[in-house]
Amino acid sequence: MKRIFCLFMCMLVLNGCARQAPQETAQPQAPEETAQAEKQEEKEEEKMLKMMIGDTAVNVVWEENESVDALRELAAGEPLSIRMSMYGGFEQVGPIGTSLPRNDVQTVTDSGDIVLYSGNQIVVFYGSNSWAYTRLGHISDRSQSEMRELLGNGDVTITLTAE
Repeated sequence: MKRIFCLFMCMLVLNGCARQAPQETAQPQAPEETAQAEKQEEKEEEKMLKMMIGDTAVNVVWEENESVDALRELAAGEPLSIRMSMYGGFEQVGPIGTSLPRNDVQTVTDSGDIVLYSGNQIVVFYGSNSWAYTRLGHISDRSQSEMRELLGNGDVTITLTAE
């Protein structure tokens, strides 16, 4: 009986080792993964928001928030031109013409910062200030002296386009 049992066990072990491992087949993506992939594609297709100060194009690193999304929508149909006025010797302020969603927090701004003030005004800094704003973005390709040159010599017009 022992021999039969040992023989049976050996056959079982050999049979298990001889079997080929099952090949993995591609599983369909879960609905959440598919929806997430589609959202990422939509975000990549979203239009870029570009800014001009007068006739000078500037590179802006935009925040990812509702305010920037709403600003992008405003500029999607046709360019959005905003007449800015100097204020306080460190910023240019201009009315957007409508209220945008906002999430104001007390913040210290620096040269190149772009913020939303009171939900309906855009502010571009060439100096520093501390107040409650919603951050929109930051001009990344200009030094403080270049920002002062662009914004510190009188009123300007900024133009936003979604491309």
